[in-house]
Parts: sequence; structure tokens; C-alpha cells
Amino acid sequence: MLRVTELKLPLDHAPEALAAALAERLRIAPAALGAIHVAKRSVDARKKHAIVFIYTVDCEVAGDEAALLAAHAADPHVRSAPDLRYRHVVHAPADYGAHGEARPVVVGFGPCGLFAALLLAQMGLKPIVLERGKAVRERTKDTWGLWRRGILDPESNVQFGEGGAGTFSDGKLWTQISDPRHLTRKVLEELVKAGAPDEILWTAKPHIGTFRLVSVVEKMRATILGLGGEIRFRHRVIGLEVYEGRLEGLRVATPERPDGETFAARHVVLAPGHSARDTFAMLHATGVRLDPKPFSIGVRIEHPQSLVDRARYGPNAGHPLLGAADYRLVHHASNGRSVYSFCMCPGGTVVAATSEAERVVTNGMSQYSRNERNANAGIVVGIEPRDFVRPDEALPQDGRVHPLAGIAFQRHWESLAYMLGGGGYRAPGQLVGDFLAGRTSTTLGNVEPSYRPGVELTDLKRALPAYALEAMREALPAFDRQLPGFARADAVMTGVETRTSSPLRIPRGPDRQSTSIIGLYPAGEGAGYAGGIMSAAVDGIETAEALAARLLPSTASC
Repeated sequence: MLRVTELKLPLDHAPEALAAALAERLRIAPAALGAIHVAKRSVDARKKHAIVFIYTVDCEVAGDEAALLAAHAADPHVRSAPDLRYRHVVHAPADYGAHGEARPVVVGFGPCGLFAALLLAQMGLKPIVLERGKAVRERTKDTWGLWRRGILDPESNVQFGEGGAGTFSDGKLWTQISDPRHLTRKVLEELVKAGAPDEILWTAKPHIGTFRLVSVVEKMRATILGLGGEIRFRHRVIGLEVYEGRLEGLRVATPERPDGETFAARHVVLAPGHSARDTFAMLHATGVRLDPKPFSIGVRIEHPQSLVDRARYGPNAGHPLLGAADYRLVHHASNGRSVYSFCMCPGGTVVAATSEAERVVTNGMSQYSRNERNANAGIVVGIEPRDFVRPDEALPQDGRVHPLAGIAFQRHWESLAYMLGGGGYRAPGQLVGDFLAGRTSTTLGNVEPSYRPGVELTDLKRALPAYALEAMREALPAFDRQLPGFARADAVMTGVETRTSSPLRIPRGPDRQSTSIIGLYPAGEGAGYAGGIMSAAVDGIETAEALAARLLPSTASC
């Protein structure tokens, strides 16, 4: 099978045009083409009056494929199609576990833990999953309780529960990680098996949306259970049992045993998510090495989706094949800070995403349809561990910032946002025009903020560090030049966005075990090794493979 890339066709091309363009590129008769599979379709909107689709296509051809490849040796866009099939590195015997063999444990059931558990189950290892939150539908009700009534459940919210933080997002499924083994394809195929739309296999920027993700996660859970796995909700890990540097067990709290009970476990994938602050404190107290790492802080900004559509697609805005437009913006400010758009949600809403009482955290969410009135994105500023130290403090003599300092930094600004919002998990907000002019906002314009429980207009200068405000004031006009209307006076900024990624990393070795404890496999976004659904899922797969190969070394194939 051949792969042909960079096939360009007009926006409204006829269905048969793709085969014709493919035959022309290969210089063969259309009748010589066999099966055609679209591997990817992206949009080139640089010329708004002449938007085109760019295809990557895998196809079968009649005759000598090697000769055809040789004839196109000088064309970098004609190559053999890659083998995208996933192959498990090991597989346990059918009776694995019946004779006391160790069953792996997965802590956390977000994208990383979900895929780690799925792969372990597919390899016959019958994993046990411990998730501190609730099953996804119960969790959804609790999350709506915060949004509609201002009632927070600290153990069941946007951050904690089945599906992880990615469930209440846009369900974005693209990533920029290096993927030589095509593991992202494995992720997408498993999602499709669980009910996600087939188009995620070939669209350049696939997404599922929150409501669809709920049912997808449930079906993946059923698959794990059907393969002999166990999933235990409302089980929070509160301690590690370690002997001579080796993990021997976990201390697990449940509603029935809030003080905890010991759970034997010697091979554990630790995938806690970036907001498991109590877990990080426990790990630090236990002696697990944690290193502070950079992340970003900022606000959510909202514009009419129609503005973004016109700016990106011009006269083709609203075309049914294009859907709601997105954007990606970056500015390097004169004070040395980078400002960029983060987790852009076309046709979505800004949501309350805190997991701790009397703190405000914002995030963005879209449904599959992306048909809400506003577009939103994080506008965030990169920060380094040195920024975690308060101005009245000095760095330690060795220059090392405390591993948990980033969490204290986040909590400081989240608490300020809660106070500025007036309580009840309302969020502080400001219009872009007022923000740029340095004045307090008092009245909304045409852009109505979507954040619930509500927005309190104020001056965001008290909600963010001065260097972040300075960089954002410089970036907004620059973004306006890239996307006309971005700095419109009545666009709404809602704060604060602090959970862009984990504020720390749990060091691990080449075998993916913690450098501190044998048998502990830190993974995913909370451990500092991912940044989104896809990269977390891939890290979960690779971590599951490493653990499985250690449990079953005699059957390992790689």
C-alpha cells in the first residue's frame, strides 16, 4: 500500500475528485487504483477566499507497487504506507492470577490511567484500578452541582473522577509528541471502538466533546472489566508501604475506612492527575523525589465564535465542512515572558474547575457540536520554578526550589480569585478594553461571559503576578494583529487559569520506575510527563508496557 501526502483539493470538491487527484499524482489510470483510505485531512485557510483541504491518503494500486515507488523516488510525497497496527509487547497466560501472581495496580483513572489499565487488561494482567472520585455519570452530576449551585465536592469534580480532567474539556485528541510507534493511532482506534466518531481517525484536529466522552469512558471501563480487571471508585491512596526501597503496598482510604487500610501492591502505575495535591504532599513526606517544573498562569478569554470564524475563514465562515474555527497564538513579550493561547475551545464555555474549597480555577469546555455562542481559550504566561518563591523570600543556597512550592503558588492566586469573585465560586472578570487601559470593569458589552456560577467584574491586576499582567497587556494587541478583533474592547477575561499542567515532576528511570522506589511507575500529566488527553494516554500505554515486560520478562517481544 502506498501513502500519498499533500493532495490539495478545493473546499467544495466533488467526492470523486480525490481519486482523480490521486491517480494524477501517481501518473496512473484511475482504474488502476484499488482501495483508498483517508489517513488525514486538514484545512489550509491561509487564503480565505480559496480555502483548500489537504489530504494524506493510503491506497492500493494494481501492478508492481515497487516499480511505482521507484518511479516516484524523487517525490517525497509518495512513499510506502506505514504499518499502523499495534502489537502487545507481552501477553499473560489465560490463568494469570489464579496461582497468586502479582496483579498490577493503577492509581487514577484519567486518560493515562484509563489507557494503562486497558493495555494491562488486554495483555491479560487483570489490573486493579483505584480511583479517588466517582464513576463518570455520578461525577457529572457533582460537577454540575458546582456550576449551577456553587456546591463543591472535593472528591468528585472537574479534576477528580473517572475520565480525569480531560472529560470536562473539548475532548481534544491531537498532540505534538514524537510518535514513531504510532501509539496515537492505537488511542484513537480504542476510542472509536468505544463509540467515538470514526472521523477522529482522519481529521487533523480530532475532538469528541464532553457529553460523548462520558459514554466512551463508560464503554472502555466495561472493556477492562470484561477482561478481568477491577475498578474501585472512591478509593484514595493516602500512603505508601515501602521496605528497603521497594514498594510493598498502598494505604487506601474509602468512605467506610477514612483512616485507611493497607492494600498489598508491588507494581503500581501512579497516574494521579495534575491536581492531586494531597497525593504529592504524601509522596514528598514518604521520601519520593519530586522536582518543581515550569507551567503557566493566566485567564480565560471569550469572544463571539462568529468573530473567530470570520477572522480565520473570511467569506467561507459558517461553511458546514469547516465548523467552528480555532486559533493558536504566541507572543514573546519584552519582559522575557512567553504568552500563548492554551486549550482553545471553539463554540464552548468557560467552566469552574477547582478541586479545593474557596478557590477559583477556570478551564474551557466544548461539546462535540461546538455550537455555543462564544469561543474561549486560556491566555497564559509561562513561569519558572524561581517564580514560585515569594518576593520577600530568598532562594535556598543550593538554588533548589521546594518541590511543593508550585502548588503553594497556585493556591495563592486561586484564593485571591475566590475573594475577588465575591465568594460562592464566582470568578473575577474584566473586559479587554478596561484591562488594557488599567481601569476597573463595571459593565458588560455584547460579549456575555459563560462561566458559571457567575462573573464579578473587577480589575484583574490583583488576580495575577505583575509580570504576567505586563506580558499579557503587550500580547493582546499583538494577537489582534494576527486575529483581527481579538483585542476588541468588550471581550471578556475571566480568572484565574492555573492548572495548565503539573507544577512538578516525579523523576523516573529508563524503565519508567520512580528513581526513589522500585515498583512505582509515575505516569501521565500529574507526574509531569504529558500535557493533554493524547500525550497522557500514550504515556499510559508505554508505562503499562514497561510494567508488563517486568512482570512477564520471558514473553517480552521488545
